Amino acid sequence: MKSFYATLLMLGTIIGLASCKKENASKSASASVSSSTVTSTGAIALSLASSSTTDSVYMVGCYGKHDKKDTVAFSALPTAIGTYLTANYSGYTFKKAYSITDSTSTVVNYIVVIKYNSALVGLKFTATGTFVNTLEQREGRDLKGPGWHLGGPFDNRDGKHRDTVAISALPTAVSSYFSTTYPTDTLLHASVTPDNVYILISKNGVLYSTAVTAAGKLVKRVQIEKHDLKHAAVTEANLLSAITTYLTTTYPGYVFDKAFSESSGGTLQGYVVFITSNSTKYAIIFNASGTFVKALPIH
Repeated sequence: MKSFYATLLMLGTIIGLASCKKENASKSASASVSSSTVTSTGAIALSLASSSTTDSVYMVGCYGKHDKKDTVAFSALPTAIGTYLTANYSGYTFKKAYSITDSTSTVVNYIVVIKYNSALVGLKFTATGTFVNTLEQREGRDLKGPGWHLGGPFDNRDGKHRDTVAISALPTAVSSYFSTTYPTDTLLHASVTPDNVYILISKNGVLYSTAVTAAGKLVKRVQIEKHDLKHAAVTEANLLSAITTYLTTTYPGYVFDKAFSESSGGTLQGYVVFITSNSTKYAIIFNASGTFVKALPIH
């Protein structure tokens, strides 16, 4: 009998703790973000749904402590910004832009929000329209701290690569489409995006990135470079410091996915690094010394 009551007591405690945990999580998720937190992180809210009046995701590092922001029309932006967006985000949709002014009311930056491949991308530019960096996005509850929480839209920042998929584990529709359509490609790496699109990195003379839906329908195929080179996998720890510095500065909060060195005749030519920045995947190309060459949004 004592054992029976002890068991009931234990079950009650477990249920109570679980309820408390769930309640606390719910309160935490719905808690409002203080204006001081928004200001201290230089954050600007993003609306994820046109029908929503509540912004739950923020771009951080948009402006300094004494700066001010104001909305601005696309037509008022420097021409260089439109040129950059067209060249790097073909097919994008403009959503919103802000001018950032300092204490003397001088424009120091522009913040531009676009929609690309169904994801919102925030970018910072100088006053003359030169690209500075993509802006890290965070949920309101994560403005302070590491910038992510388990189960959140950016929880892949824990470095556990849960979006990586073994080539042998690809859905039949995806692998069948790929092997039939690109029979001479050699698959090197696969991952899946939050919208259930599979990103397949392959080699056929040069590197390609192919995005395929779970149903086996092509989304986009991108040729990463123009030359036939020899590729070897490189771990994140073995990337040149110049590369990691560039990525950290230009894509704050990025997640490393895969990297390859490129060589010809035994001579190193450069590197290709695949990353995820917020909800967008990129292939970033560097030369042999780790100097940035170009970035290709692949999904």
